Amino acid sequence: MKMSAQLSASATAARAHQEMFAYWASLRRGAGLPGRVDLHPSSMKRLLPTVSLIDVVREPRDYRLRLAGTGLYGVYGREITGKSLSEVYNTAAADYWRKELDKVVDDRRPGVGVHSLAWRGAPHMSILWLRLPLASNGKDVDMILGYDAIVGAQAESSSGIRAA
Repeated sequence: MKMSAQLSASATAARAHQEMFAYWASLRRGAGLPGRVDLHPSSMKRLLPTVSLIDVVREPRDYRLRLAGTGLYGVYGREITGKSLSEVYNTAAADYWRKELDKVVDDRRPGVGVHSLAWRGAPHMSILWLRLPLASNGKDVDMILGYDAIVGAQAESSSGIRAA
């Protein structure tokens, strides 16, 4: 793949992350976190295909995908809405996500990272992910807004960028 195509895809992903973060930040109430009720799909229409809403389950803590955008179906090869982490991922990937989501909940701060799709048999693809805390009461994180940008050979070929 050409370096310019890789950089272009990464820059596009970074811009989408900035857009989602700015939208989330605009919903904050002073030091308080926004809640699910503050989200308006029409305000993030372009990003919706890879948006997710993740419920924080208490006692014992776990996470369930309340909603997964239609673009995530292709990433996971199936519908993941309504599923827990252990129903979507192998043990290592579920542990990775549990650790990352725990940080978002405990620190009440956004999380960002890159996760390889090698666990799904696609080592040439990765998710550039963003996880944003939501709290009904402004303080206790009870849901997480997720946004995933898919980068890699398959993602670029579907957007018109081809490997050299």
